Amino acid sequence: MRQLDVRSVGTVAAGGAAGAVARHLLVGAGGSSGWAVTLAVNVAGAFLLGLLLERLARGGPDTGRRRLRLLLGTGALGGFTTYSGIAVEVLARLDAGSWAGAAGYGLGTVLAGLAACGAGVVVGARRAAR
Repeated sequence: MRQLDVRSVGTVAAGGAAGAVARHLLVGAGGSSGWAVTLAVNVAGAFLLGLLLERLARGGPDTGRRRLRLLLGTGALGGFTTYSGIAVEVLARLDAGSWAGAAGYGLGTVLAGLAACGAGVVVGARRAAR
């Protein structure tokens, strides 16, 4: 079992704090359209995560880039995206009696995130090939 690396935990925490603050500011600025901003944040974050991880993977062994992956991937993008926000939006639609809206929002967000992540991987691979 690996020992806890305090520097790695600090790196993830710093990135996570920055990502969560960025998301909070964007969703708050969305006002009554906060649900759309939450969706956009999750899809954009999935794209950026796919792009980041593809670029880092194509750079060779992970030894020198591990901290960057922890800071930006696990930390910043992990804090930026929010599946708890999806759950809140789904529950709001269920409370309003819109089962179809709840299912559509939840499933749509997950599928859009998968597509965006795949697109990020493709963009990262193309840029690396140049």
